[in-house]
Amino acid sequence: IRADKAKKMGLVDMIVQPLGPGLDGADKNTLQYLEEVAVKQARGLADGSVKKTPKKKGLQDKVMDTILSYEAGMNFVFNKAKAQVMKMSNGLYPAPLKILEVVRTGSDKGTKAGYEAEAQGFAELAMTNESKALIGLYHGQTACKKNRFGKPQRPVKNLGILGAGLMGAGIGQVSIDKGMNVILKDMSLEGVGRGQEQIRKGLDSQVKKKKISKFQGDQIQSNLEATISYEHFGTLDMVVEAVFEDINIKHKVIKEVEAVIPDHCIFASNTSALPITQIAQASKRPEKLIGMHYFSPVEKMQLLEIITTPQTDQLTKQIAVDVGLRQGKVVIVVGDGPGFYTSRILAPTLSEALLLLQEGVSPTELDKATKSFGWPVGVATLSDEVGLDVAAHVSHDMLKAFPTRLKGGNPQMLLDLNEKGIMGRKSKKGFFLYQDASGKGSRSENPEAMEVVNRYAVEPPKENTIEHIQWRLFTRFVNESVLCLQEGILFSASEGDIGAVFGLGFPPFTGGPFRFLDQGDNAQRVARFMEECAGLYGEQFAPCQLLLDHARDAGRKFHGSKK
Repeated sequence: IRADKAKKMGLVDMIVQPLGPGLDGADKNTLQYLEEVAVKQARGLADGSVKKTPKKKGLQDKVMDTILSYEAGMNFVFNKAKAQVMKMSNGLYPAPLKILEVVRTGSDKGTKAGYEAEAQGFAELAMTNESKALIGLYHGQTACKKNRFGKPQRPVKNLGILGAGLMGAGIGQVSIDKGMNVILKDMSLEGVGRGQEQIRKGLDSQVKKKKISKFQGDQIQSNLEATISYEHFGTLDMVVEAVFEDINIKHKVIKEVEAVIPDHCIFASNTSALPITQIAQASKRPEKLIGMHYFSPVEKMQLLEIITTPQTDQLTKQIAVDVGLRQGKVVIVVGDGPGFYTSRILAPTLSEALLLLQEGVSPTELDKATKSFGWPVGVATLSDEVGLDVAAHVSHDMLKAFPTRLKGGNPQMLLDLNEKGIMGRKSKKGFFLYQDASGKGSRSENPEAMEVVNRYAVEPPKENTIEHIQWRLFTRFVNESVLCLQEGILFSASEGDIGAVFGLGFPPFTGGPFRFLDQGDNAQRVARFMEECAGLYGEQFAPCQLLLDHARDAGRKFHGSKK
């Protein structure tokens, strides 16, 4: 909330104008001035020399006061508020409901009773699993905003981006306003034009919201150079490729780029699943090659997954993390392997979702089950968002690497959908029909897609209740997360939690897969459920050894002293 708007809303009593530079910088001068004014006003309010001006009530406030003066009106307002809270949180977060309860106590029984209820409610909430989980996420997020490899002596000033599509342009947008000069290269003028337009729209949106001025927007845009040649790549400190997910194309691009960039320049691949070691086979200097997996839309998604190999040198890691932090990202660093961490843990869940569709669960029912469990986006909608063509491509590569772990739905079903042009939101038809590629507006299930799904129908070995659906999807996600830690893809449980929540929308109130397993007997519950499902559906549900170890030893925790 901007300062002037906050004052109009009554959230703050006074605002100060920013100061310019003097003996110190503008920011330091303004903060010092703000502190002086705040202290002076506080003292004045305390000794009575400053009187707080009461907020003038508008017509809407007066009408609300009248409604709340009657018990029926009070009940109506609080029931409406509770219904809205339940709609937004599915009752999974206790704090909003407790806040309503406290406010009602204060309204019914007076200020003193309200304050007592507030203190009691705060104490109760502080001890909930949700509170501990969200505090754990906060500490994990804070840790991921620091560069554990140290600050580079030569930070990146000139950044090259290959590919001006949604990802490439998004990476450019979060870089040009962070003190980096960006060269955005594509194969065609049409391609770079679309990339430029996407970045321009992003800046115009910030101007419209008054986050920046029109002049600042133009100034930031001037840091961008769009091109179809490698002419100025000799000045670059880092290149990020965001080309199509094809190993041959990536190898071709690496050879072209390494012929024109300086020796110190780092090459980063924005791949979502291809192993960096495999990509680096085309490089003359694999120690300078690293993975930087951004999430779409880049300008909105907070997570950046950096992938290192045994060959990646320390300076390359240092600079890659520094660039991500400057771009405003929450950065996790993981080891190399098919799918790395985030794509790998999502793959079994999506495979299980396909099998559920084959068993007769509708896309609407899948979305309802997953959203009511705490996922921000339903799994059928998520598949459409990712793209059914991308899902088919990634599942093909991942199945070769993990033939057992990724068992579930029939992958041929995805290929059949692709053949009919059913590729998800971008083609306006996936498991749902979309009015436009933005995904906004009303939508319905796609009968053409369901016709394909029905050709692969199988009989479920057990009734698919909502809870059973939720746990089939949830446990495969959690088990694969633990296996990534067991195999050394993850370097810490904390980064695993951050990656799952900030990259894939894992229910935040759980604190992430590892924090969830640490609570009570959750490790035992997950292991038991998976062992039961292994007998029903197959070996893909077999719990990994590290999960079994934690299930057998209640004192063993992923977060804490006993590992």
